[in-house]
Amino acid sequence: MIDQQIQPTSGLGDTIAVSESKIDQYFQITERGSTQRREIIAGITTFLAMVYSVFVVPGMLGQAGFDVSAVFVAVCLTTAFGSLIMGFWARLPIAIGCAISLTAFTAFGLVLGKGLSPSVALGAVFLMGLIFTGISVTGVRSWILRNLPAGVAHGTGVGIGLFLLLIASNDVGLVVKNAGPGLPVALGHITAFPVVMSVIGLAAIFGLERRKVPGGILLVVIAISIIGLIFDPAVKFTGIFALPALSKPGHASLIGAMDIKGALSMAVIPSVLALVMTAVFDATGTIRAVAGQAGLVDDKGTINNGGKALTADSLSSIFAGLVGGAPAAAYIESSVGTAAGAKTGLTAVVVGLLFLVVMFFSPLAGLVPSYATAPALMYVGLLMLSSISRMHMDDTVDAMAGLVCAVFIVLTCNIVTGIMLGFSTLVIGRIVSGDFRKLNVGTVAIAAALVAFYAGGWAI
Repeated sequence: MIDQQIQPTSGLGDTIAVSESKIDQYFQITERGSTQRREIIAGITTFLAMVYSVFVVPGMLGQAGFDVSAVFVAVCLTTAFGSLIMGFWARLPIAIGCAISLTAFTAFGLVLGKGLSPSVALGAVFLMGLIFTGISVTGVRSWILRNLPAGVAHGTGVGIGLFLLLIASNDVGLVVKNAGPGLPVALGHITAFPVVMSVIGLAAIFGLERRKVPGGILLVVIAISIIGLIFDPAVKFTGIFALPALSKPGHASLIGAMDIKGALSMAVIPSVLALVMTAVFDATGTIRAVAGQAGLVDDKGTINNGGKALTADSLSSIFAGLVGGAPAAAYIESSVGTAAGAKTGLTAVVVGLLFLVVMFFSPLAGLVPSYATAPALMYVGLLMLSSISRMHMDDTVDAMAGLVCAVFIVLTCNIVTGIMLGFSTLVIGRIVSGDFRKLNVGTVAIAAALVAFYAGGWAI
């Protein structure tokens, strides 16, 4: 009898062992020098590091007229979709989510800045995803990267970081429009509750990240939201759980709401291309950095399953446009997971599954005030400024062109304008300095195309 009772347990153990073995083989866990436990813990760690996006992205798009609760669900779906594809198909420990920088461009550059409707903006996101996927699978993406000046590439990252800092600071009233004569901006009410909370929150993130506390950014968002709930009458608790909904009662769903025809107008195409170019530079750099940290880049600089990773990244933006989210990209927060030992796609799969669970907590998005997410936005912006350290200052023309790109992204609040000025000053500077041999046909062609868009009055 004892043997008969033990037999079923043994069979269950064998089944679990077989399942674990298949998972190990599929994700090449042992082969890459990792364990399933380590991959799962790394996935949870990565999730905690990037889940703040479900509050930041809806808040930004909400200011542009999007339904916040619907965007919350769209962000969860997009992150789950991208991360699961990256994990199962590319088998890399890289999570994909709605990019903060591209969200800022969509909300503040396209909708609020240029007056486009949310549906046209979603159409631009969808087209960006299509073009992004096309250039990824055809090799054009590699051609662009080969012809991309290092200064402009790094300058774009710095400029977007400054752009995010300006957006977050203005949103909480730390930096405001100058109503009087002089410079266009001025210091806001430094003692105002939102400003104080934002500055304290940013400093707290510094400390928690220095101590390597998992989910430090999320902890700050939660803590400030609780303080706001206690002291700010505008912050109201409306519940915790809710079934996912991509539209308010009586409103049209965000699914398939994109206006592709409107996005195909000559006035919007330059911004679509700007989204594509920004995504090309941002995503490729992120994927290379995270894969390198995980030891998945060979001596020749080739990323393990790099082509699949780039395609998974671009397909996620198509999906985002379909469900009403922001452009997607590989998250640099994935480096938190690789620091915890992640080496396989199982980590990304764990992230995707956790975001599907978060989708049922949409009421919490309405509980989070803007001054709770502003510190996270500022911190991401500050991290992006680190790109300046990768500029080759011994090549002054390249470096200065990159700085022109960075500065004018924030001064004009337009990413494509900064990129255009960066390319233009680089080409002219090379010619005047006599270093025109350092130019190639691709760089000159991209610069000419950007200048033509502006000279023709098509840029927005």
